[in-house]
Amino acid sequence: MTAFLEKNGKISKKFKEILMLRHEPVAVKLVKEGEEFPAGYPIPEKQMSYCQAVMQARHGNAFMMPLSAHVCNVGASSLGMMPRPEKVASGEFHFMMGIYETLDATKKMIDEGASVSFRTKGTVVCPLKDADFEPDVVIFTDIPERIYWFAPLFTSEKGGRTHYTTAPFQAACVDATATPLMTCGPNISLGCMGCRKRTDLKTDEVILGIPGKAIYGMEKTLERYAEDVMPKANRTG
Repeated sequence: MTAFLEKNGKISKKFKEILMLRHEPVAVKLVKEGEEFPAGYPIPEKQMSYCQAVMQARHGNAFMMPLSAHVCNVGASSLGMMPRPEKVASGEFHFMMGIYETLDATKKMIDEGASVSFRTKGTVVCPLKDADFEPDVVIFTDIPERIYWFAPLFTSEKGGRTHYTTAPFQAACVDATATPLMTCGPNISLGCMGCRKRTDLKTDEVILGIPGKAIYGMEKTLERYAEDVMPKANRTG
């Protein structure tokens, strides 16, 4: 067992038990151009969207996904694998779904969403417990009460407030992956049309993405919360 696999397994178990998570935390690695894919992760038999891979990973599946395995160009372009398609960049693609009143409003949503600032050639998506690498991002999907605890975890030392940005589209690729990676902070999405159409994301669940390095500094605080803070809260439901 490698050092990262052992470390990630222990941290994942602790998060699951203390936060009473429904699903596995999901580790994501963006493989940069010039890097090798980590060994031991299978390419899916059929193309899938990035959000489908994330939601399947929370149930225990693992995937190595070069660009050719990604069916959704919206997600692939947001994660640095390809230029943004013209119909996406102009807002036309998402405008046709009926959410926005004008093409300009749709384009503004796209323009204000984060994108990975470096070129990548694919992703590895798997349960954190099975990640034999340091993840770029870790994604949690659960009810708001479980996700709530990351707000104090991120502010317990320095104080302040956490700030989240979201939109009706691109929950997994932009909100939960590109945004925390680019801002080095947590970000929450309420889900999106794609996730709620293509995956089993439940109606009472939200999505949180955090920078991968952050999970390694939260253990002691999480353990303290389990002892002296969480018992005071109503954690049923």
